Amino acid sequence: MASSNFVDYVKIYARSGNGGPGSSHFRREKFVEFGGPDGGDGGRGGHVILRGNNQYWTLIHLKYQRHQMAENGEGGSGAKSHGRNGKDIVLDVPLGTVAKDAETGETVAEVTEDKQEVILVRGGRGGLGNWHFRTATNQAPRYSQPGEPMQEGWFILELKVLADVGLVGFPNAGKSTLLSVVSAAKPKIADYAFTTLEPNLGIVEVRDGHSFVMADIPGIIEGAHEGKGIGTRFLRHIERNSVLLFMIPADTKDIVEEYRILLNELKQYNPEMLDKRRLLAITKSDMLDEELTDALTHEIEAAPELHGIPRQFISSVTGLHIRELKDMLWETLTKD
Repeated sequence: MASSNFVDYVKIYARSGNGGPGSSHFRREKFVEFGGPDGGDGGRGGHVILRGNNQYWTLIHLKYQRHQMAENGEGGSGAKSHGRNGKDIVLDVPLGTVAKDAETGETVAEVTEDKQEVILVRGGRGGLGNWHFRTATNQAPRYSQPGEPMQEGWFILELKVLADVGLVGFPNAGKSTLLSVVSAAKPKIADYAFTTLEPNLGIVEVRDGHSFVMADIPGIIEGAHEGKGIGTRFLRHIERNSVLLFMIPADTKDIVEEYRILLNELKQYNPEMLDKRRLLAITKSDMLDEELTDALTHEIEAAPELHGIPRQFISSVTGLHIRELKDMLWETLTKD
């Protein structure tokens, strides 16, 4: 099987440049017997910088460029000449990229905006030349500063997909089908678990020319927060979504229990997930008659966990209540 072009996790080594040393130079001119100090400053070492780029959707371009080393700054010279700064390395990354220290796991940078630049490792400052150290009592200092040393380390870059609405549900809940119906996205769709092996994004148009971004997140299973199934690999993509749309098929044995399991997986992975706005879509509802719809509605309304959660019975195949669902999502996104 060909490997996926979607890469949302890479480990890189980044090293900045050493600062250039300052110069201990003295002015030397014809007919000037005792020229004063004129040593210039050293140049700054190059930074390693992360830059947000909204044209990137994956970290695959860094998968095979794992060692990033910036240039050293040049030393200063006479006539107060400043050494050249080391060339920075700028790494374009998709929006939603988080950089963590590989040893401590501490988050050191987050890139969420286009053209936003964050210094991952800072280049060493150049040393001062000897002309900075002249005084009334020491007019010929013979010392200058060395440049500051570089910084280095291993870093983990993780991509957390930025989307307005994230689709949450077990495999075969109809997430990919819904995305294909409401947007121009063409996710892989088949009747087996984990058809979706990577997040898919689609732009959903609503009334009056407005639109929002929807993310189809690979299916969760019970125990996903412990690494079961696809594990925690894609749970992090849900962290950046403003609204979570829980999708449960109408033919599920117990809709309320399935909702509880999904909610618990998110809670176990990150309790802050529970602060997000939630909606419920009962998929494949074209197979329900009015009596079954009323029975399921009563069951949902009686569940404390679903109290106050907006819901809609939908069918992506027949288009049942798809427009109403989009309006409901837009209303939730724009609510203060």
